[in-house]
Amino acid sequence: QVQLVESGGGLMQAGGSLRLSCAVSGRTIIGLAMGWFRQAPGKERDVVAAISWNGGTTSYADSVKGRFTISRDNAKNTVYLQINSLKPEDTAVYYCNSRERIPFPWGQGTQVTVSS
Repeated sequence: QVQLVESGGGLMQAGGSLRLSCAVSGRTIIGLAMGWFRQAPGKERDVVAAISWNGGTTSYADSVKGRFTISRDNAKNTVYLQINSLKPEDTAVYYCNSRERIPFPWGQGTQVTVSS
């Protein structure tokens, strides 16, 4: 069974940086497009960054372009999200998942809280 374990979140001040990690077990991520998503209180979960199966193509939500960088290490079966220039509006629970038609069961996510 596939498990996604997100980590690296925390309580941060605006302007700071974080690197989130998503360790995938139970299935290789080789060949899969992957993405990072976030869900703020009272809002839907939205994709913020995506990376192609080979890492050659990335895409970002307009609200995070230039500040977020998604990457992957297929050998470690892990996906990363580097977040720079944190803003209070980045406060949310962050999740990773496949970008394929049927996602994996969602992990518990990692909370990112940004104070102004």
